Amino acid sequence: MSKAEKTKQFIIEKTATLFNTKGYISTSLSDITEATGLTKGSIYGNFENKDQVAIEVYKYNSGILKKNLSKSFSEEFSTMSDKLHAFVSFYRKNWQFVFERGGCPMMNAATESDDTFPELKNQVKLSFEDWTKTISEIIKYGQQNNEFKKELNSEQYASLFIILIEGGILLSKTMGDEKYLNLALDRITGLINKEIKQSIS
Repeated sequence: MSKAEKTKQFIIEKTATLFNTKGYISTSLSDITEATGLTKGSIYGNFENKDQVAIEVYKYNSGILKKNLSKSFSEEFSTMSDKLHAFVSFYRKNWQFVFERGGCPMMNAATESDDTFPELKNQVKLSFEDWTKTISEIIKYGQQNNEFKKELNSEQYASLFIILIEGGILLSKTMGDEKYLNLALDRITGLINKEIKQSIS
């Protein structure tokens, strides 16, 4: 990496939690300079404006979440059901890590950017589409190998998983109690075992 690239990455990493906790819109240039110890001139020397910093920080934050989720999916499992359960297990094990950094970056950015920050909203849309596709493809593969019911709409179930996860995170973070997220995760586990998997006769 060049010196400029290293400085840019330094700014992104130093402000990642700040943007996710204070907000992608609410975080000011002064907040960025305070978090990084750099001057405004240095910030503008690496980014066109504050919005560009916010976009790059969002990509970084959502990228970390994607990377960690992908690890849980990429491990060797004997069944697609195990992969879906690994998705649930990821949130059971990592909810505190997510909460301490301000919650889900996708949900936070989606709430903020709606009608006010179209470029950020588009990035969030791409993230949710990618997430939906990943889960949907696991379900489709399970259908192909006769592990899951053929009549299922994989995209609908993938979307339902995400709705439950995001709602659970939102309520748990608001109430300061992980039980709401666990309730959502229990519901997903029930969907996998009772509605998605083929019945063993």
